[in-house]
Amino acid sequence: MKHVAIFGASGCGRGVMPLARQQWAASGEPHQLVFVDDNPPAAECNGHRILTYTEWLAQPASSRHVNIAIANSSLRQKLVERCTVDSVQFFEVRASNVVQLDEVRLGEGAILCPFVTLTSNICIGKHFHANIYSYVEHDCVIGDYVTFAPGVKCNGNVVVEDHVYIGAGAIIKQGQHGKPLVIGRGAVVGMGAVVTKSVPPNVTVVGNPARQMEKP
Repeated sequence: MKHVAIFGASGCGRGVMPLARQQWAASGEPHQLVFVDDNPPAAECNGHRILTYTEWLAQPASSRHVNIAIANSSLRQKLVERCTVDSVQFFEVRASNVVQLDEVRLGEGAILCPFVTLTSNICIGKHFHANIYSYVEHDCVIGDYVTFAPGVKCNGNVVVEDHVYIGAGAIIKQGQHGKPLVIGRGAVVGMGAVVTKSVPPNVTVVGNPARQMEKP
């Protein structure tokens, strides 16, 4: 039997689990679906057992499959590396009403929540999180371990580098063909920000138009 897990039993994981449950039920494959959490808050959650990673690995299985539902991108990467060492496979969680159009390349382990739209000619890296009602428009390149909070609007010709976090309701202005707007690696775009120009790596921008947050 396949052993399948959502890694993380907090808010993100609890939101993702029903989507995973629906997917695996539709697959018709024999499986056991649980939460995995290194610090289990309880023995079970919403009808699913919560196991530590060690406990999950100890159970006999024909194969193991996991989705990392952890919002913190650095921790998400560490858990991906840990699972890779243990030959755990990654699966994508995708709501049934996700819209995906032409020529979209999507890396492994993504979470695509309800009402997400990916239009055309898009390249997205590994372990992307796209929360409800967010979208990626044409000719965008999204890096690894990127997180879109609910309602993010990423318009065309935008490059979002690795480990970027974009807050709820943020709007990214469309770039130009051959001169994309770039959100630098590790940057944070605050909730409701309107990004009209490129953002340097490892900074936080907020407001409309978005400006770099001053350090206290």
